Amino acid sequence: MRAMMSESPGGPESLKLMELPSKPLGKGQVRIDVKAAGVNFPDTLIIADKYQFKPPRPFAPGHEVAGDVTEVAGDVKEYKVGDRVIAAIGHGGYSTEVVGDQGQLLPMPSNMSYEDGAAFTMTYGTSYYALKQRSSYQPGETLLVTGASGGVGLTAVELGALLGLKVIAAVGSDEKMEICRKYGATMFVNYSKEKMRDKVKELTGGSGADIIYDAVGGDAFDESVRCINWYGRLLVVGFAAGRIPQLPANLALLKSCDVRGIFYGAWRAREPKEARRNFDDMLWWYAQGKLKPHVSMRFPLEKSAEAMNALLSRKATGKVVLTIA
Repeated sequence: MRAMMSESPGGPESLKLMELPSKPLGKGQVRIDVKAAGVNFPDTLIIADKYQFKPPRPFAPGHEVAGDVTEVAGDVKEYKVGDRVIAAIGHGGYSTEVVGDQGQLLPMPSNMSYEDGAAFTMTYGTSYYALKQRSSYQPGETLLVTGASGGVGLTAVELGALLGLKVIAAVGSDEKMEICRKYGATMFVNYSKEKMRDKVKELTGGSGADIIYDAVGGDAFDESVRCINWYGRLLVVGFAAGRIPQLPANLALLKSCDVRGIFYGAWRAREPKEARRNFDDMLWWYAQGKLKPHVSMRFPLEKSAEAMNALLSRKATGKVVLTIA
């Protein structure tokens, strides 16, 4: 098997393509011939030792893969050789082959491509958890999404619209607005041209957004707490801008608003059955044509560094995927 390995902390260029022996199967495990792997912002953090989890080195990054089952342990009953599956494995996905626990797998709908499968678990999982379990949403409320054309942002736009929310997409260009429009946003902020707090208040008749989904942090968070509605809920998803912001407690007091953390990976580990029910919903929606990952860039395995840099430079919209022969 081949894999892009992290031998020491560093950026995307620190990864090395290596030939490795196949890992043996343990109890409850499945071997997968990887056809595509998703590229996510946490992948760039984990190789730099800046993520919450630090796997022992050497390791391959890559949380999510899609491919074919080639071997199963004797106690595995839910999957068989030849099944097309998605796997959320934490790390190891930048590889031609992975071994995962059967509980980490999901069956792929018959109409799902490998690329869509590899683009599904982390972004949709995060956004649906944020909206369903953490936002206390009511249909008809206003949802503001910062970084709305990015990986998690675009899924928040899509799922928010599907759940009956009025979606404001905050992006950095008019071109990105049009992508968000296709995924269900009906109102827009171009923060390269206008101040987000002023535009959101204008769009909401002065009230502000009921729910704010912020995966950007930095200035976007600072603006968010100033354009949130009374009893609003600000969902802290991540810090793509690089700066972890601080909340002025007086603003939370003045708006009687909530700030709610979204640590999807830890929740999924704590509540695997509920997380699986979330995916049952979303895979059914995919099969019905109601969800469709936006894969804007594709790279071969050996160009993983380029894929990560496309994500970091914000040249990509939606998802970046590695295609693996």
